[in-house]
Amino acid sequence: MKTSRPSSEELKKVILSVLDDAKAENVLSADIGKKTSLADVLIIASGTSSRHVFSLAEMVGKKLKEIKVSFRIDGKEGTGDWVILDAGDVIVHIFHPETREKYNLEELWGLTAIPKEK
Repeated sequence: MKTSRPSSEELKKVILSVLDDAKAENVLSADIGKKTSLADVLIIASGTSSRHVFSLAEMVGKKLKEIKVSFRIDGKEGTGDWVILDAGDVIVHIFHPETREKYNLEELWGLTAIPKEK
């Protein structure tokens, strides 16, 4: 029996939960499906160090495997400045803070912070 793939909204919630549990900082999420055919959702987060960036990417990847969602990852073999996970409908960028500031994807996409729910 084949299980159905989670919707982009369900996938976004799962990824945001993993990032929150793993203490990712300055997490942003945006529905970009109307702006581009690239993906439905873009998530941007920061780690506190290179090790934290790698750890966040590993945790998100582990969860995606667990729920049987295929994805590609790039930057895992790099310096820990930036890792991207592409799960098709949802793209996740995890940055070291200085690298995030340098590339400023928020400005490129016109994103603003989403307040954390209490």
